[in-house]
Amino acid sequence: MATAMPDLADPNPCPAVRGRLAPSPTGYLHLGNAWSFLLAWLACRSAGGTLVLRMEDLDPERSRPAFAAAIMEDLRWLGLDWDEGPDKEKARSMESYFQSARHAFYQGALRRLEEDGAVYPCYCTRKELRSLAGAPHPTRESPFGDSGAAYPGTCRFLSGEERRMREQEGRRACLRLRCPEHPVAFQDAVYGPHSFSPAQWGGDFALQRSDGVIAYQLAVVVDDGLMGISQVVRGADLLSSTPRQLLLFDLLGFPRPSYAHIPLICDAEGFRLAKRHASLSLRSLREQGVPPENILGFLAWKAGLRERPETARPQELAHDLAGRRTAWGADADQIFPPKLGASARLLLGPDPLAELCAVTAR
Repeated sequence: MATAMPDLADPNPCPAVRGRLAPSPTGYLHLGNAWSFLLAWLACRSAGGTLVLRMEDLDPERSRPAFAAAIMEDLRWLGLDWDEGPDKEKARSMESYFQSARHAFYQGALRRLEEDGAVYPCYCTRKELRSLAGAPHPTRESPFGDSGAAYPGTCRFLSGEERRMREQEGRRACLRLRCPEHPVAFQDAVYGPHSFSPAQWGGDFALQRSDGVIAYQLAVVVDDGLMGISQVVRGADLLSSTPRQLLLFDLLGFPRPSYAHIPLICDAEGFRLAKRHASLSLRSLREQGVPPENILGFLAWKAGLRERPETARPQELAHDLAGRRTAWGADADQIFPPKLGASARLLLGPDPLAELCAVTAR
């Protein structure tokens, strides 16, 4: 059912902490997802905040309702709850907690940006963009994300006639943000101050693909803005996306949330966990008899919240973290122990299952 587009310039003020869990329902949750969601949950709950569960199902080819249901089942099994989400009564005026049902909001944001002259059509093909990048993509990804080669602005200054010629050739345009030339700076609660130049964040970036699919960068900003999200805890691989999103927050009139990027949990060889690590999916671990308290205790130890790997429950960890944050006091931005920012990757041992099973009772 269509709804009226809310005023993007006047989001609901939310002075209290509002955090979010934002999984993509393209597969089952694994140990790395549990790590990210546990720390996001703890950051919000230790501050007495409200937690939103949002399904980021923009990818129509890979997203499945069955995976969304499995994600909620796995989160409940871990003991991680939420206040708003797909399974809750709508406490606010959001139409849906699935991105696939929120296109009216994204289109409204695009219209506003177009009216402000901040968007332009780009007719470059993927092949052309790859040739512009020049170098092959690295086999091992950067732990802080990879924005790729900066877009050179090929279509930024096309005249109306040049655009018509490309459309007559059958080219379909994506929509790119006309980025400013100044750097974007922000303070990360784990990795400290950062400043990105346009070249470092990839230059003018796409907001809508040529097939009409909305880009993640736009969708996540519109959703965080309209849902009043004030605290974002996520993997370090998304740190390079932050300057792009901050630009959009500013252009759309939303307040900027605070960010805490956390190290990636990787296998013993340094690769982030993915579908090839099927034995470390929460579903598989549950079937192998690993209790959720073991998983939580192991992850809390990795985060520096426990001195040794011993069983834990979410509420215990949130209570302990709240006490630590009170003790830190002077630094209100500090959420997690300082040691968490010592590396961008945390490696598992060669036999993670054995490590999880070896977690001792507290």
